[in-house]
Parts: sequence; C-alpha cells; structure tokens
Amino acid sequence: MIHGLIFRSFQNFVSLTYGAEVWLRVASNANLPSADFEAMLNYDASLVPGLLRAASKELDKPSSTLLEDMGTFLVTHPRMEPMRRLLRFGGSSYDEFLHSLEDLPGRVRLAVSDVQMPRLVLSDRGANGYDLCCTSPYPFFGLVLVGMLRALADDYGALALVEHRGRIKHDDLIDVTLLEADFAQARRFDLAAGLRDRRAGAE
Repeated sequence: MIHGLIFRSFQNFVSLTYGAEVWLRVASNANLPSADFEAMLNYDASLVPGLLRAASKELDKPSSTLLEDMGTFLVTHPRMEPMRRLLRFGGSSYDEFLHSLEDLPGRVRLAVSDVQMPRLVLSDRGANGYDLCCTSPYPFFGLVLVGMLRALADDYGALALVEHRGRIKHDDLIDVTLLEADFAQARRFDLAAGLRDRRAGAE
C-alpha cells in the first residue's frame, strides 16, 4: 500500500501544471476508482504503473521525465511551500542540506506519521561529489528525488549536477556533484517564518 499523500501530490502536479481537464483524462485512462485521491488514505501500489502509463501517453513524455518534473514541482510551486520549508530546514546551504538527507524521512514522519519514506544514505566521495542511495520497493521515489535535488540546488543558489545512475534491486543510485556553492542568488527563506506564522494564527 502507498500513502494517499503521494498519489495526491502526483494529482496536484498534473492538475496544477497541465490543467484539471488533463488530469481527468489521465485518471480516466488509468481506470482509477476515483479522479480524486484522499491524502490520508492508503491505496494499492498496483495503481502506479497504469497511472504513469496514462500520464506519459497523455503528456507525451517518458514517465521518468514526469517523475523528475514532479520532484521539481514539489519544491518550486507556490502551493507546495510547506514541502519546500520542510526540505530547507535541513540546512542553511546546499551542502548542509545534502548532509541532512539521511534525517529527511524522520522529518517527514513528524508531519505525517504513517507515510512510508525511502531510506537515504549519503556517501562523500571527495571533490564535492556525493553518492546517494535511495532504498525503496517503489522505483518512482528515486526519480522524484532527483528532481527535488536539482530544484533545491537552484533554491539555495548552488550549481550542482544531479544524475540518476540507475536502479539495482531496491536501490536507486544518484550522483550529486556540487560545482559551486554560491553560483546565483538564493531564493529567500526565513527559518523563523513558519514559527511566526503559527504563533500569529494562534493569537
């Protein structure tokens, strides 16, 4: 079973990027039981292949590209700001963020306790290069993570190369090379903003 939040995120990605009518066609062609996923329910993992095939055919893009684009969407779209904040709490620089990746599944579970996240292991190979292993029975996680890592590099103002090297059994292998930490202006981010917003809402 896969948490509905993951399916809902894909639904939002397609709907907000390509339009609600496109999503309805994808849902229909994938023979989904409903066009709307409930974020707090669990769904059978067998829905994933058909959903990706339908989206790939409708949008004329390989499913791998769509999954990477979804990762970018989760970081960059204004509706996904809570996700961006969760990720940016990992560090004040892209390098610090990378070194916090192994703690990311735990941070996600603090927000949604029953979501199953992949295991992440980062290895430093020197010369600002990293090997990231994403372990999950579901192959889509690694490709979404690639898109997220690329978008986060831009978010931090860093120049980085992020490549999906392949999948061995349950392990997605990802190569990250940090070429320049301060390549461009980083997007504005205030660590204290979320706490201030919550306090203001409680008053």
